[in-house]
Amino acid sequence: MAALTASPHDIVLPHFKKHETVVSEKEFASPEKIARKWLTSFESALGAPSTNDLKALIVEGEESWWRDHLALSWDLRTLRGQSTITNFLGSRMAKVQMHNLKLQEGGKFKPGMQHPIEGLEWVESMFSFDTAQGSGKGMLRLVCTPNGTWKAHMLYTVLLELKGVPEIACYHRPHGGNNSLKGGAIEGNWYERRERQKEFVDEEPTVLVIGAGQSGLNMGARLQALGMSCLIIDKNERVGDNWRHRYRTLVTHDPVQYTHMAYMKFPDNWPLFTPKDKLADWFEIYASAMELNIWLKTKIQSATFSDKTQSWTVDLTRGDGKTRTIKPSQVVFCTGHAGEPKIPTFPGQDSFKGTVYHGSQHLDATFQGDVKGKKVIVVGTGNSGHDISQNYYENGATVTMLQRAGTYVISAKTGLFMLHEGMYDEGGPPTEDADVAGQSLPIPVQFALNVGMTDKIKEAEKVSLEGLAKVGFKVDFGSDGSGIFRKYVTRGGGYYIDVGASQLIIDGKIKVEQSPDGIKCFEENALVLADGRKLNADVVVLATGFDNMRTTLRKALGDTVADRCKDVWDLDAEGEINAMWRPSGHPKLWFMGGSLALCRTYSRFVALQVKATEMGLTEA
Repeated sequence: MAALTASPHDIVLPHFKKHETVVSEKEFASPEKIARKWLTSFESALGAPSTNDLKALIVEGEESWWRDHLALSWDLRTLRGQSTITNFLGSRMAKVQMHNLKLQEGGKFKPGMQHPIEGLEWVESMFSFDTAQGSGKGMLRLVCTPNGTWKAHMLYTVLLELKGVPEIACYHRPHGGNNSLKGGAIEGNWYERRERQKEFVDEEPTVLVIGAGQSGLNMGARLQALGMSCLIIDKNERVGDNWRHRYRTLVTHDPVQYTHMAYMKFPDNWPLFTPKDKLADWFEIYASAMELNIWLKTKIQSATFSDKTQSWTVDLTRGDGKTRTIKPSQVVFCTGHAGEPKIPTFPGQDSFKGTVYHGSQHLDATFQGDVKGKKVIVVGTGNSGHDISQNYYENGATVTMLQRAGTYVISAKTGLFMLHEGMYDEGGPPTEDADVAGQSLPIPVQFALNVGMTDKIKEAEKVSLEGLAKVGFKVDFGSDGSGIFRKYVTRGGGYYIDVGASQLIIDGKIKVEQSPDGIKCFEENALVLADGRKLNADVVVLATGFDNMRTTLRKALGDTVADRCKDVWDLDAEGEINAMWRPSGHPKLWFMGGSLALCRTYSRFVALQVKATEMGLTEA
């Protein structure tokens, strides 16, 4: 049994290795034969009247996992343990009717033997399937048990298409010719119809999407591809302003191969890391190409939900001052990864003669005038804290970072590419298959496997990490040593993807002060730490992070709505992320956020849930 440590999501993976007696058996001579034999038995067991045959195909005890995204239920679930899996499936398989299971025959995800960690070997393959409600893909990972039988250690299933509702893309792309227009061109050509459509002259939007960043744009494209009428609103003047208005030197921290948006990849000559203004302009291009209906400079005045009619009433004020009441069936909240800025206050802060502001308000050091020689204290050592510190240093300021606890550091030029190697890089598999494989392991299992990868990255970046430690910067690899991913999904911070600031710290050009107990107070010209030390300062930047996404929803939609929602991010008891991309706790309200890559992947799942709800499938 896997050992439990500090958290229920800290696991130790078991050892499974194939036995010599198995290697010589003809029917088990290749991973393809192992996988095919198991999958045939699995499909037969899924159609059996009891779960007895299914039990025989799954590793006993707590060492089996099945992660499911919408194929078995209208939620994101992780089932652990043979009995939990079979009990869950026992009441569902007759309704789900999973059938037509087929192994992937070529490419990276055809059957193969993998060695994820020392002492653990499994046969891995992608497969496709159909259900009563649609079709999807999955990943199987089979291990050899002590008696020489191959059984499922890890399974993943994901619904990708609803029956009878194919995405309007690829083989089902729209015709586009005038003869395809409803009622004929006499009722308006494409442009004339688009102008009416954008203003919702002839219909109400079925879905209101709040926010036109990467979450909202991906979401709108996915919803419209399922034939749903969608309005996206944003308070900004232009699409892309959520990136355009951030600090001047910002670039994406993920490489381009990982950050494609739904249906529209970045061009082949796009830079590896995208400058913020270039990305903002791309968002405008994307919105136009995807024919998204977006109202800019638009704010919500009120929003109410009727449990009786199961619909929303939302009062909007547009940029011209005019109001519009819309009655969407569903709302998707896409205002970013996090909530409101966490802005602490301290005794004596009003007497401070310098400038104090939160990192979310930072645009560029030059906005403070001539900062040469000014003493700048940056409170916080995550991505923003590092980028802001580097920005001030490059403009001539004397910069000190204040660190309370350890920070995970990974370089953009080395470690980051190791994370994506073989999946999201040039020559990698199709992005959609990589997305299936990338989400196919239970999150606690990902944590466990990431420990080894974190160690490899640590070795590759040894010189830099030792340099940071030498000057007093605390590097933290996570509570379980699993690195960046766990910090992202549980904390939304606590890490830095190094794009240059680490070397400035190592060289002593940016100073670091430790203060585990934080800040005591401000004086007129200084920051006083908890232990009494004083740091002279002209500017203090509070790079102190953000609150739960639910706080922004409360501000936008009110207490009545927010009180029915769950908190967002961190993990539930099963190891799935709370409320994000899945039922929020409030009917017909969805949270959508995350990195560019996560928005591409999970916008499909949210769109499928929205469509299924409209079709009445989730009530069955």
